[in-house]
Amino acid sequence: MTRYGEFSGAVAAGCDRLVHPSIDGSGRPLQQRLVGLLLAAPFLVGGAGVVLVTANFGAAATFAVIFVAFSLSWLAALLVAATGKAKQIGLASLVVGTAAIASIIAAAGGVTSPATLLVAALPLEALWVWRTRKAALLGAAAAVAALLSQGFLGTLPFAEGAAVSAWHWLLPVAWLATVAARARAFLVQRVERDVAPTHALDKLLQAVVLRVAHNGDVTDVSEQSRTILRLQPELMLGTALFDRIHVADRVAYLCALADMRDGAQLRQVDLRLRLPRQNESDSGDNFRPFALDLIKAEGQSFVAIVRENDTVADLRDELAKAADAVKSAELAKSNFLAAVSHELRTPLNAIIGFSDMLLHEMFGGFQEPRQKEYVGIVRDSGQHLLEVVNSILDVTKIESGCYAINPEPFRFREAVDMCTSMLALQAQAKAIDLAVEVSTATGEVKADRRAVQQVLINLVSNALKFTPEGGRVEIGAKRLGSRLHFWVSDTGIGIAQEDLPRLGTPFMQVQNDYTRRFEGTGLGLSLVKGLVALHDGTMSIESAPGQGTTVTISLPIEGPAFRPEATKGEVMRLPASRNREMRNGSLRKAG
Repeated sequence: MTRYGEFSGAVAAGCDRLVHPSIDGSGRPLQQRLVGLLLAAPFLVGGAGVVLVTANFGAAATFAVIFVAFSLSWLAALLVAATGKAKQIGLASLVVGTAAIASIIAAAGGVTSPATLLVAALPLEALWVWRTRKAALLGAAAAVAALLSQGFLGTLPFAEGAAVSAWHWLLPVAWLATVAARARAFLVQRVERDVAPTHALDKLLQAVVLRVAHNGDVTDVSEQSRTILRLQPELMLGTALFDRIHVADRVAYLCALADMRDGAQLRQVDLRLRLPRQNESDSGDNFRPFALDLIKAEGQSFVAIVRENDTVADLRDELAKAADAVKSAELAKSNFLAAVSHELRTPLNAIIGFSDMLLHEMFGGFQEPRQKEYVGIVRDSGQHLLEVVNSILDVTKIESGCYAINPEPFRFREAVDMCTSMLALQAQAKAIDLAVEVSTATGEVKADRRAVQQVLINLVSNALKFTPEGGRVEIGAKRLGSRLHFWVSDTGIGIAQEDLPRLGTPFMQVQNDYTRRFEGTGLGLSLVKGLVALHDGTMSIESAPGQGTTVTISLPIEGPAFRPEATKGEVMRLPASRNREMRNGSLRKAG
């Protein structure tokens, strides 16, 4: 019976699709029944081929009659779907059906044939479709007309000499079988509605009420499914509910169903259901949160109440608002830092420029040696502050995705040579061995030369800063497949494992008694991570206290792979995934 219920549900859903879109309310089930009858009636005429063959009809004429019956019935069904004029087409179908049944009775030998029982189909089918007394009386009148016409039809050539046969019982028996099946389904539906008045509950609760069988199949669905789930009730029958539950929520649903089978009276489950898209602009998986209550009913069935989960929906809205607020705050912060940086650079350039002029005594000498010393301090302080402002501006541009890079081929060794020449004096001042171990096969790399040089300078400067006198700093590089790997290692103080996750965060420094002797803003490594991420590269740090630090960078030889090649000066925007990598990084502890 479960398979029959699924089949009948599928047939009902197909008939519902043929209902005219303008029909709603009580007129919709009426047209469903009329369409179903028009689609099934020709098969009765096809079965009547046995009667026609035993009469004076030949095989060719019999097949012609069957073909005409199928054509007219299915044409009438299509007209109902196209126009929605069920009343006019129904009356015409009753007239044609009366003529067809009268002809079948005449061909079967007259009113003494078992085929005469088919006249009962006229009032019963009219009552089945229209569900009114007027329709039943009209069908009864058609049945009387079919019987009275036998006196005339019996004189026609195809009815002369027709004999009654036991085969003629097939037609009425087959029709009565369909009547019995429909009557049983109708009675079961009425009983279920009496036990659990789902169509009253769904309006009261603003929820979809379903009848769930012991095996989990849905046998009845309330009309609220059209508005809440945007699905016709017939499309939720059988296993359709389970198929629409999110995979991650199916276990909870099955557990609740198992508890109900074991005798539980009530179970509640929060789950997500996949709803049909309202238009082509809808995107994503289209799952929506719902709350499902399973209630024990009489017999071995359950009542399932599906309603929208307002709590989860509200949390989603609040999360979306919070995300928008965070984005707005980050944008405001970036705009503020950029504006402040631009406003500071102009006076700082003036301070540095005029300090240089005074140091070179372009407008006369100093009367006191301390005056020149103080001017030098002013110049150095301005230069330091300008470097900090430039670093802030660069980090802000990277985080906002508006940092401009110009990828171009260049020899990596040239960038290394420029870095070592710039920092050689600083290494000599601390007697640090600044070594270069760059493979000759490194060759060219497609990247922003200025950005790569900035990365090298920041890494080597940090290494020199945190390496004691007499230590060693090494710059190495080699080519592995389609990527360039280069690193800066030192024999400095090292970094503890618990401090590694914080490295690379703007304005963040590892705090301990030793490192606080060194000045810095904590922007250098953050800028390195951002520049590496813009090139679709990766960065890792291996370090341990007292064992030094090695920072390894990996860049694609052919340039950034996450977007097409940019023209010179074009802004390269950092994707969200790369932005997260820039903030989190890839850090690990050696040993």
